[in-house]
Amino acid sequence: MSLSAQLREATAPAWDAAVGHRFVDELWAGSLPREVLTRYLVQDHQFVDGFVALMGAAVAGADHAAPRVRLARQLGLVAGPENDFFTRSFDTLDVPGTDRAAPTLFPPTVGFRDLMNEASAAQYPDALAVLLVAEWLYLDWATRPGTDVPADPIRAEWIALHSGAEFEAWVDFLRDEFDRVGETLTPRRRDEVGALFVRAVDLELTFFDAAYA
Repeated sequence: MSLSAQLREATAPAWDAAVGHRFVDELWAGSLPREVLTRYLVQDHQFVDGFVALMGAAVAGADHAAPRVRLARQLGLVAGPENDFFTRSFDTLDVPGTDRAAPTLFPPTVGFRDLMNEASAAQYPDALAVLLVAEWLYLDWATRPGTDVPADPIRAEWIALHSGAEFEAWVDFLRDEFDRVGETLTPRRRDEVGALFVRAVDLELTFFDAAYA
């Protein structure tokens, strides 16, 4: 079994709870309260800088040219369309400037930012572990075949940003790259990288919980 499959299996309770979270169900149903969506997006926006840095660390740490180029291309998308989404959404939701620039951070937000900073300062496999969870778990909750997307543009676009053939290909790349690099690690390093993966999954679940705080 590949490293990514092993870790996905090991984190199944928290992973599945996140994918099937009340937040996700209400987002898809179009019934997510405006204040919950606003609270969630304000906190999620605080990940953008750290996520860009994490992807930059992965670009710099890649051991071959091909994955470096693939990571760099995706970095451009994160810094473009996804970042623009927050600006447009905040305008629509009337989010004040203080909440856009420096909101009070929830504990899971602080925890995930710390995790990204830790992985950015470590090595390539560590960066890949956190990137993989962040993208793969979102692909899982944003993929519901046969389900209509909500009519609201903000909710629909947030789902679209994390689903579809291109995003699936991106997650497939991350899994393949993580598994390739994982085969070169010592048992101790595999455990260290795996621990980052587990922390990331746990934080994703508590982040959804915090939207209702």
